[in-house]
Amino acid sequence: MPRNLTKDTLDIEEILKILPHRYPFLLVDRILEIDKGKRIVAVKNVTYNELFFQGHFPALRVMPGVLVLEAIGQAGGVLLHFSLSQPENVLVFLSKIDNARFRRPVVPGDQLRLEVDLLKLKRNFGYVDGKALVNGEIVAECQLMASFKTVEERDE
Repeated sequence: MPRNLTKDTLDIEEILKILPHRYPFLLVDRILEIDKGKRIVAVKNVTYNELFFQGHFPALRVMPGVLVLEAIGQAGGVLLHFSLSQPENVLVFLSKIDNARFRRPVVPGDQLRLEVDLLKLKRNFGYVDGKALVNGEIVAECQLMASFKTVEERDE
């Protein structure tokens, strides 16, 4: 498991130890900052090679908005991992999306900066506020609720 951080970065290998997502659905490339129990900043590099661009849309490639929200959710999942007292056998599931707003399309070549703040942490749920930015401009924002499920064993 990655170290129990206050402020630090995580590379993709460390992210893979926390998130269950794999290609083509892993949407966080690097963690730039973690403030345990408070905030996380991550990045997703959006490339022309993304599988979803084959059909969304061939003439004008746009990252689906739901995947931008998923990227925010995955960054939030890493934040929640470091905010739980015993995260080793806990899976984090997206349970609710509120107040989602999309301000501009995300296209190949963009780098999403994912900023997520922890609003509330309960025994079985976590609440976060997140936004995705490109070049300092907010492209999407939302509030998410996640539920926690304890599992016996996780595959690496």
